[in-house]
Parts: sequence; C-alpha cells; structure tokens
Amino acid sequence: MVGQIIGGDYGEIWIRQRSDAMVEIGELLIANDFLLQVFDLEYGSLLEPRDLARMSGMQLEGMGAVNVKEKNIRNYILVKAKPVFDLKNKTLPKALPGFFNILRNVKEEDFKFLKKDDSGIYLGKVRSGSKVLNIPLYLEGKEVLRHHILIPATTGRGKSNLMKVMLWSLIGKNYAGILVLDAHNEYYSYTKNAKKYGLKEHPDAKNNVMYYTPNPQGEGYTLKINIQNVRPHHLKEIMEFTSAQEDAMYLAYREWKSKWIEEILKGNIPRGITNEVTMAVLQRKIQVALELVVSESGDIIPQGNIFSAGDVGKRTIKDIVEQLDDGKIIILDTSTMSKDLEILIASMIMSEIFEKHKRCKEGRANNCIFEELPVVSVVLEEAPRVLGGDKSNIFKTIAREGRKFNVGMIAITQLPSMIPREIMANLNTKLILGNETKGERDAIISSAPQDLTKDSKMIASLEKGEAIVSSIFTKFAVPVKIDLFEDVVDESRHLTEENRKRERIKPLF
Repeated sequence: MVGQIIGGDYGEIWIRQRSDAMVEIGELLIANDFLLQVFDLEYGSLLEPRDLARMSGMQLEGMGAVNVKEKNIRNYILVKAKPVFDLKNKTLPKALPGFFNILRNVKEEDFKFLKKDDSGIYLGKVRSGSKVLNIPLYLEGKEVLRHHILIPATTGRGKSNLMKVMLWSLIGKNYAGILVLDAHNEYYSYTKNAKKYGLKEHPDAKNNVMYYTPNPQGEGYTLKINIQNVRPHHLKEIMEFTSAQEDAMYLAYREWKSKWIEEILKGNIPRGITNEVTMAVLQRKIQVALELVVSESGDIIPQGNIFSAGDVGKRTIKDIVEQLDDGKIIILDTSTMSKDLEILIASMIMSEIFEKHKRCKEGRANNCIFEELPVVSVVLEEAPRVLGGDKSNIFKTIAREGRKFNVGMIAITQLPSMIPREIMANLNTKLILGNETKGERDAIISSAPQDLTKDSKMIASLEKGEAIVSSIFTKFAVPVKIDLFEDVVDESRHLTEENRKRERIKPLF
C-alpha cells in the first residue's frame, strides 16, 4: 500500500502518499484494475501556509524545534498520476478508479498482456520509476521498422547503446535488413576493458553482419563505389545546382548513360547545351563532390577513398542492395568521410532499394514476390540534416511513402524540433531518451502516438539508459531500462560457453 486516491480528474488523479512510502516520477501504480503512472509530486499540508512559515522561522532563528502533532497526518506528499491502461479490459481506460481507492506497486504478473516474442526487436526491461522489473519489452519487428522509428535525446543519454542493443536483437532474423551509417566506427567491433565488443561478437554474425570500410585491415569488404553508379538525382541530394546545370546533367545522362560523369569530366558537352561556362562550373562541382581530378592526359584520378573510375567498385551498390534484401545488417564505416559523402552513399543505396521494392509491388519486376521481401531500414544519425528544410530527397520520400513498399528509417537526433511536423507524425515509434530542453520535449510530445502532455518533467528526469517507448504498436507509453550493450554481449558469451559445456558432456546413448 503506497497511497490513496483523494481527488482529481481523468487526466490528473490526486493520490496521498503513505508516510513511509517513496513514490517516484514515472512510477507505475495499480488501483483495482487500472494502471496509473506518476507524472508529478508536490507537498501537501492540512496546516495553513502562514502557520508553516511561522514554525519554520522559529526553528531557523533558534527559537525552538518544530513540533507538529500527528505530523504524518497533517503533512504529506501529493502524488499526481494519470491512468494509462485498463488491465481488466486490455484497453485504454475510459473510467476512473474508485474514490479513496488504495494503490499498490506493480508486480510482474500485472504485465501478462505484453507479448514476450523474442522474434521481435528487444528494447530493454519495463521500468517503474527507477525500479527495473524482470519484464522484457519486445516490439513487432517488421511492422515497427516499416512505420519508422525516432530516437530523440541529448548527448550522452545512450542513443548509440540503444541502437546497438536493437541491432543485436535483429541479427539472424531475416525479416529485416538494416543499413547502418557508422560515423564513429563503433558498431562492428571495438575494444573495452581488454575485451572485444560489437555486432561482430554475435553468434550469428558471420553470415548476417556485413562490414564495409574504405580501409579494411584483415576483415570486412572494401567500400569502393564506381562513378558509373552515380545518377544526377544522387548529386542533387548533397549539392545545389542551377536549373541550367541540372539540365546539363540530365542531358548528359540521357546521351551517355552510366558514363555521363566521365564524359563531362573529359570536357565533352551533351547535345542541346551551348553554354561552355555552365559545363565548366558543373565539371568543378562534380570533381569536388566525388573527390576526383582529371590529369592533363584526360585520365580520371580518385583523390578520396570512396569513388573510383575504371572497373573498380561497379558491383558495390548492387551487392549491398542484395544483402539488405537478404535481411542482413550492413555497417558502412563512414568515420573518415565527409557528411556529404555519407549522405550521398546512403541516398544511392536507399534510392535503389526504394525503386526495387516499388517495382516489385507494382508487378514491374521479374522473379520478385513483394510479400517475401524483408523490410529494409536505414539508420540516420543527425537526422534533421536530411529530413529538415524544404528540399526534397529520398529520405523524405521514405518517411512519407516507404511503409507501403517495406522501406523504413531509424532517425536519431538531438534536435527533433528541426524535423518538420509532417515527417515527425510519420515516425510512428518514438524511443524517447532524456532531454532537458523544453522546446525539444514539446516537439516530441506533440507528435507522440500516445498522449504525453503530462510527461514533460518525466522526460527531463530520465537518466542515461532510461527511455519511454511511445508507439502505435504498444498499449501505452512504456517506460523501459535499456540494457548496457556490453552486458548483452557478455551474457551471450556466457550462454554460448554453457551450451558448449553441455555438448561436451552429452551422453553418447
């Protein structure tokens, strides 16, 4: 028994806390068959404010200690909570629990309605305030990814840790292919406390996790992309072009197809273009964007680590697309490249995926059954740089239309307010980590699938690794504690070793 209902309304139930109880912001409580969540706390007293001030002043000024008779009756903590779920009817609550109803802490058996399907995406364990319950939370993987995910949080709240835990749970489950742009080279493999961690350590990683890097050192694939894979609309994702320059690019592509960049860099002019200045400026822009130079003899020489001419890297994009459609995790090491190059590569891959899935659904592709395609999702760090602004691109197209074609995104950001409301509304699962900035919290709350208008203080008080899961695929906004990724890896190693021991002592007959 932690308290008793003494008033309020549907959205704000007032509870008097029992004197020896300790109720926290975000804590889950039970009143009859109603699940309630605490969103605010304040002091309450039966004494007049001036009497409290007088007694406090007497003690502070050394005129005697405060001695309140029946202090546990006269002074109390007022808990404010909101009903979040009707445990009896398994629906959102449409009534109030009884007046003077006694409240208790939640128990594990109260959450039997949560599906314990380990084929889904594992996020962590259900949390009540700061107390972690032994109740794992899984979301239906394919549907959640298809309808997009937003992970908003300030720096240091555990965004990368959450992403690694999610990816770990998806390895080997071929209903989803995930493209990860790894700007810090931290997902595939790293060392901590003299031990190896990363997705590479997963028991099923060998055939399900692919690692592409510009500088492979004994493992992974070389991330080299041939300029013949670049199309005019890819370059428009990262650079501004005048209408004349755009016309020149599309005319060049129409005339020379996949060799259009080579021809422009060699100084050739497509039919229909007479302005040599336009071509000269366009040539310089392409050289800068793709990190290329042209020698005096007309040879195209790569200056960067990614784009190449000749025959190198012609299959890279195609291979990655095929691997994603096989339900694999693809990690691209983008730690040594510019943000523009990172966006360009991601747009090339996701444009190919989107068009392939669209052709398949519309019956325009041979040997393709749309129902058998996995959902393919891209992890976008600093998401506002591609989802903000007025300029159209493949990522905005995916946010608006991708779910129809089994193409999704996982948008990670510190500034959700920079993402347009229309796109925010299409990100149907929000994995909300801590955020102290009110404007950012308001942006999250205004677009959340559940009513979080009372939860601003709760979001601000979230510690590292604590989250609120608000999704069209959850019964209510579920508070969770995300596992530490290193603990997940260590536990997997322990289980693998235990299984090996059992195999070694397995009787012959």
